[in-house]
Amino acid sequence: MILPIYVYGQPVLRKVAEDITPDYPNLKELIANMHETMDNAEGVGLAAPQIGLPIRVVVVNLDVLSDEFPEFKGYRKVFINPHILETSGDLEDMEEGCLSLPGIHENVKRAGKIHVKYLDEDMQPHDEIVEGYLARVMQHEFDHLDGKMFIDHISTLRKQMIRGKLSAMLKGKVRCAYRVKAVKI
Repeated sequence: MILPIYVYGQPVLRKVAEDITPDYPNLKELIANMHETMDNAEGVGLAAPQIGLPIRVVVVNLDVLSDEFPEFKGYRKVFINPHILETSGDLEDMEEGCLSLPGIHENVKRAGKIHVKYLDEDMQPHDEIVEGYLARVMQHEFDHLDGKMFIDHISTLRKQMIRGKLSAMLKGKVRCAYRVKAVKI
């Protein structure tokens, strides 16, 4: 089922999400719905707060980039209770967008390498060092679990330049090709 994506201004996007237990109700169905929602919106990642749930679940699909990046062929993953333990490497600057901030794209500096722990969809633990584009996607999505958004990483000047777009979102004025749940005044 395709779910509405919560847009900037929704309080759940600023809450720190909670870890879940293996008996979380309808987890497999939730994961399937998150994948379908993300694919429908043509995203590469989606965190549970973006569909209104303050829990630590993220889905990622980098297979959509496999024509340009063959190493991502078939890459579709679920991250449950992910936590970044350490960041390292040079800060890399790259443009980011977000399904919860439609129409906004800004350059963001992120660590080139991360050490992360998480559970997969079978609740099996993983402890990995991740680099490159996947590290960026994970940092972006895991930020959502900590109540942060990519605009929190941009300069004050850049924030001033997008203030009008953010204000429009806060007034419920959002236009995009997928279902959203905007703030209602």
